[in-house]
Amino acid sequence: MNIYNEKDKNVRKTWFLMFFFLVVVIFVGWLISWYFDSPSVLYIAVAFAILMNFFSYWYSDKIVIKLTRAKPVSRDSHRELWNIVENLSITAGLPMPKLYIVDDPAPNAFATGRSPKHSAVAVTTGLLQILDRTELEGVIAHELSHIGNRDMLVSTIAVTLVGFIAILADISWRMAFFGGGRRDKGAGWLMVLAIVAIILAPIAAKVIQLAVSRRREFLADASGALLTRYPEGLASALEKISNYSRPMRHASHATSHLFISNPFGAQGFAGFMNKLFSTHPPAQERIRALRG
Repeated sequence: MNIYNEKDKNVRKTWFLMFFFLVVVIFVGWLISWYFDSPSVLYIAVAFAILMNFFSYWYSDKIVIKLTRAKPVSRDSHRELWNIVENLSITAGLPMPKLYIVDDPAPNAFATGRSPKHSAVAVTTGLLQILDRTELEGVIAHELSHIGNRDMLVSTIAVTLVGFIAILADISWRMAFFGGGRRDKGAGWLMVLAIVAIILAPIAAKVIQLAVSRRREFLADASGALLTRYPEGLASALEKISNYSRPMRHASHATSHLFISNPFGAQGFAGFMNKLFSTHPPAQERIRALRG
């Protein structure tokens, strides 16, 4: 089993998860609309999800840049970083993404954008301070791999579907609180199934989203190692990044899946919970895979 086969395998598994996710969304939506005997619930949720999908797809890069407070970079202000991104973009056959800096001591980086032509890469000031050139190349190669692998589109779809299920569940609980719901004697088991779906759907949606995001991280690590032909660079960078335990100043669950490492750090009980629901696989697993 070589690295190319592993990449193909991860891609197939990811799209299978996405297909399964879509089936779950449709089934849950049908159950909820049936239980409350109100097709309008499903119609409203679908319309809202489509609008959310439209705005997240076309304006995702601008939204993320604003949320993370990233500032644009020029060739003159950060010449070495600019040259690394430019050289690796040429090697990967990708257009040069827009480059940004986030003023934060926590070492991290992310990529965003709906396509290679409308992409952006951002790194924190802390990342530039602790990494040497080969390690920085490994991180940039990882982020460019996300762009090349079209991970941003997959992430957008996953986030939209998770939001869709959450909206359905929220509407359902509000309707249940104010009364309503079918009382057909012959369909009691379907009522029970609908109620269980309302309770478990948001949890299941989050778990599937985590599975998709974690697979994309492993795939980007593999692709980044292929791009630089030096897996140790990224492995060493991940070691240094994971040893920094403090969270980013403006960490957000809305953008956490985009970063190369969990932006919430790991401190106490909150750190344990963030690890449990992290969109990233453990750093040691990623390092072991790169060195193996």
